[in-house]
Amino acid sequence: MTNKVILSCEKCGSRNYTYPEKVGSTKRLELKKFCSYCNEHTMHKQTK
Repeated sequence: MTNKVILSCEKCGSRNYTYPEKVGSTKRLELKKFCSYCNEHTMHKQTK
């Protein structure tokens, strides 16, 4: 079973996506994803 990380929108703060965690990763994950609340593509960062 893999751990999942939660991605939240930088602009509005909503938690939209989950993503499988990479083993041994020390940096926080940052991806450009579509936010349905902002209705645009924004950067999503990994939350704690």
